[in-house]
Amino acid sequence: MSQAKPTVLKIGGSVITDKSKEMEVRMDAISRLADEILEANPKNLIIVHGGGSFGHPLAEKHSIKEGFKDASQIVGFAETHHVMTVLNGLFMDALIWRGLPAVSIPPSSCIMTKNGRIACFDEAPTRKLLEMGFIPVLYGDAVLDTELGFTILSGDQLTSFLALRFNAKNILIGVDVDGLYNEDPKLNAKAKMFEHLTLEELRKVQGLLGGSNACDVTGGMANKIAELIPAIEHGIPVLIVNASKPRYLYKALKGEKVRGTLIEKE
Repeated sequence: MSQAKPTVLKIGGSVITDKSKEMEVRMDAISRLADEILEANPKNLIIVHGGGSFGHPLAEKHSIKEGFKDASQIVGFAETHHVMTVLNGLFMDALIWRGLPAVSIPPSSCIMTKNGRIACFDEAPTRKLLEMGFIPVLYGDAVLDTELGFTILSGDQLTSFLALRFNAKNILIGVDVDGLYNEDPKLNAKAKMFEHLTLEELRKVQGLLGGSNACDVTGGMANKIAELIPAIEHGIPVLIVNASKPRYLYKALKGEKVRGTLIEKE
């Protein structure tokens, strides 16, 4: 029998960690999101989460994204990957305790990049997990790179890549704002939110999207959107919702009406 198309859910690091403090996890947010995933009971789900205040400060400190330049970075790479497994472990705890069949897949063990772009991915384990009814959970990670030695693979690039590779039915992006705005809503209360954008409209507003003001080695909202465009071009709709607000993620997973930004090919 043919496999139903999966949903790829990306939960931003800003939702599950406090980006203003190094390695500060928001367990209450993780627990609530796990409750909402359990209650929504989605079939065929792939989860990707960001690094937030775990991966980003260390990656920045050791210039991991820029690649291998100096022997002192070797320990830095190991540390960056390790703290991501720590955050992932806390996230996994919440899912497993609720009886969700989630299985963690460290990207560094199955993905290599070339100049920062995914070049090879051993997809067989992820595909088999999906077929058997498990929930694969991946995350932004420090990965090996054929040209740079190593780099940072963002959860955003990973999300779009997985959606295309597994022919996803949709992508849900859980962030800490209500959707996509013409300006940073945290800095300007009058910023206007887009409820629906076509690919053409998205390209027009792309220039308005600023970077992230917190420490983020993967480039904030503008970069998220740039990474998602290939999936949208392929006809995979993207819904951006505020995962910091109770029940928003639940509604999005259930396909119910929820405040956010829907981006479709046309």
